[in-house]
Amino acid sequence: MKFSILVANYNNGHFFDDCYNSIISQTADNWEVIILDDASTDNSVEVIKNKIKGDPRFHFFENEVNRGVGFSKGKLIELANGEICGFLDPDDALLPQAVQASSDIFKNKTDVVLTYSRPMKCDAALNPLHEIRSAMQVLNGDPFFFNCPVQIIHFVGFRKEVYLTCEKMNSTLKIAEDQDLYLKMYEKGNVHFINQTDYLYRAHAGGISQNDNKQKSYEYFAQAIFLAMKRRDLKQINGKNIPDKYTNSKEIFDLLAYQNSIPFRILKKWRLILRKFKARR
Repeated sequence: MKFSILVANYNNGHFFDDCYNSIISQTADNWEVIILDDASTDNSVEVIKNKIKGDPRFHFFENEVNRGVGFSKGKLIELANGEICGFLDPDDALLPQAVQASSDIFKNKTDVVLTYSRPMKCDAALNPLHEIRSAMQVLNGDPFFFNCPVQIIHFVGFRKEVYLTCEKMNSTLKIAEDQDLYLKMYEKGNVHFINQTDYLYRAHAGGISQNDNKQKSYEYFAQAIFLAMKRRDLKQINGKNIPDKYTNSKEIFDLLAYQNSIPFRILKKWRLILRKFKARR
């Protein structure tokens, strides 16, 4: 079972050394790397090509013009040869066991369509700051699950053959395209949390969903949630009507505010415990 590590790059060549070194340090050996540069305006192409030169496991492609991250990630999946795919941002890095841990779950659990683990937030130099503890197992098969608050997060692996039965990557989403993907895959089968830290997430000024882009990321995430509501043919959530058309992020997040309440979280935890107990019987 080959794992395709997918890297969508735009002007992040100066971070690629850490990304590259983390890939070649993987304990797994059946992997490939597909890199797509989205018409970078810096020296990314030269840097990346020089780094991967002579290694047949790495495959490099370029967009003729800038198409955005949603388009690029969709193209990467098309180019992938592996049964399992997983995205790695060029400014981030993996810990050595990441690919093997995901691959093992897919080999042993045929009902799992997506795996995810826990990321470590790092500073601009990739020095660890703290684990992102919000990552945890979610309840499968719940039409009212929208990953809000976020629990499915890096490092994510998914079955390509199942992805091909979805609506594919949404090229109109400039941010939160990954959340849109997670929700689509969630609708196709079980997702599995790997209880370990596998991903080093670099916080820096140029991050696509950081700093000045944070409000934009909320808007795009809300759009992804709204699209999931429509795909699932939901009319109401917690007694409130879902709007016919998307207008703004506040309207969507207000519908899901109850999911942040303590009673709801306690109930969700008990439902998970009960489901695990039934599965062991």
